[in-house]
Amino acid sequence: MIHDMANVFLSLEPCNGDQIGYDPMENGLYLSHHKELSYSLNPYTSVLKRNAPTNSMIISTLSNDSGSFKRLRRTPSLGESFGSNSTFYSTDSSSGGSSNCSLPRIGSTNSVNSLSLQPGIHFRDHVWALNQRYLAAEAIEEAAADIINQEEENGEGMKLVQLLITCAEAVACRDKSRASVLLSELRASALVFGTSFQRVASCFMQGLADRLALVQPLGTVGYVATPAMNKTDIALEKKEEALRLLYEICPHIQFGHFVANCSILEAFEGESFIHVVDLGMSLGLPHGHQWRRLVQSLVNRPGQPPRRLRITAVGQNIEKLQIIGDELEDYARSLGINLEFSAVESNLENLKPKDIKVYDGEVLVVNSILQLHCVVKESRGALNSVLQVVHELSPKILVLVEQDSSHNGPFFLGRFMEALHYYSAIFDSLDVMLPKYDTRRAKIEQFYFAEEIKNIVSCEGPARVERHERVDQWRRRMSRAGFQAAPIKMVSQAKQWLAKVNGHEGFTITEEKGCLVLGWKSKPIVAASCWKC
Repeated sequence: MIHDMANVFLSLEPCNGDQIGYDPMENGLYLSHHKELSYSLNPYTSVLKRNAPTNSMIISTLSNDSGSFKRLRRTPSLGESFGSNSTFYSTDSSSGGSSNCSLPRIGSTNSVNSLSLQPGIHFRDHVWALNQRYLAAEAIEEAAADIINQEEENGEGMKLVQLLITCAEAVACRDKSRASVLLSELRASALVFGTSFQRVASCFMQGLADRLALVQPLGTVGYVATPAMNKTDIALEKKEEALRLLYEICPHIQFGHFVANCSILEAFEGESFIHVVDLGMSLGLPHGHQWRRLVQSLVNRPGQPPRRLRITAVGQNIEKLQIIGDELEDYARSLGINLEFSAVESNLENLKPKDIKVYDGEVLVVNSILQLHCVVKESRGALNSVLQVVHELSPKILVLVEQDSSHNGPFFLGRFMEALHYYSAIFDSLDVMLPKYDTRRAKIEQFYFAEEIKNIVSCEGPARVERHERVDQWRRRMSRAGFQAAPIKMVSQAKQWLAKVNGHEGFTITEEKGCLVLGWKSKPIVAASCWKC
């Protein structure tokens, strides 16, 4: 599929006389010389193309977003011997001076001794660097094989992939003139109503343009701070409409609601006083779709309905939450369910246990649909604070639904490639569900997913809130916070639900270590998991 083309092997070949410097902003490396930069994009590994140049290299961005910087490390291409030495010009951010940094050979008997001679480089850094090299080599071989198989039929797509990633490299290197030229070429090729990859490329192009506007030219230190998001009422209305269309047309959010409600119903089995705390109130969707379905299920299941159902919504738009709550109370009353709704006006980072009123004798569950990734920061403090609050509430279960992709890495180009692969899969799926010139698809892509993409690509620090992580990383985070996994055992039921609500081939539901994962063909999209204290 076209989204597999995003896994491209990128090599950058410096011209003679180039110096490779360390950029003290988050982008990592840059090439500095008196001639025009020379970029070479190579979509093949040397395993598949033996005559690759011996001086090609994968450029890794090495400084992280929190402001701490690592020394320059070189990641060789597969065409090079893993034991070759290289010396780079490195700028030490702490001293403002320069120093030569020579990496030891992989497998060399004096590797550790060589590291000990270089201030600031520790053994764990060396192990990390070696691990990254081997992981990159594995991923590159697999991606290159896929690309070669599709190159003839997707020739134009491959050119666009190469152009997009070359532009990302230029932005990462802070080469404004080169990046501006490439962005002009992208604007002619990345069409909003084109192929799936043309459309996703248009979103990434916007993100790169925004990021380029924030960086300073080569030779300067630091970067322009990411401005706070200033969304107009019109922009918010468009995003809300796009979210509503996404909910109606795509199974992503509905999948999370379905798995969450099934898990909540199981936790409420036989209970008379039940309480749901909804973090973010289901993304602010109107009418409280998830809880209407829960009320229906409580009415239709065998036995007596609960004597009282309480729903507490946590969010910052208290007026909107109260409107949803009033509608839910009226709807539940019409079905004979006693529902009490309350709202807590707070963002997740400032939420306190005392904000949630819990009565004696009631069973509590916590629901989080695509919310917690927004409080994942570099320091982990914000997320830990939220999880601590939830843990103190002692819920019977916490239902966690999140995007299953790694968009929170410390290095820009790594995040860029992960996001390109992930959103290419989503845009591929929209191709199947909606006609080419359907305005609903354009709204979903340009007013919802494009906003996520631009946040991942162009923003840094507190402004970058789309910090999606893989389900394995969430397992580690939840375990450290004192939660235990509660396996979800309903894969057959979930597959039946998917066939009923979305008959398009390509969507899959799989079970992965007690979690349920909705995917598009081979690419995971959303993962649902349950946790208990």
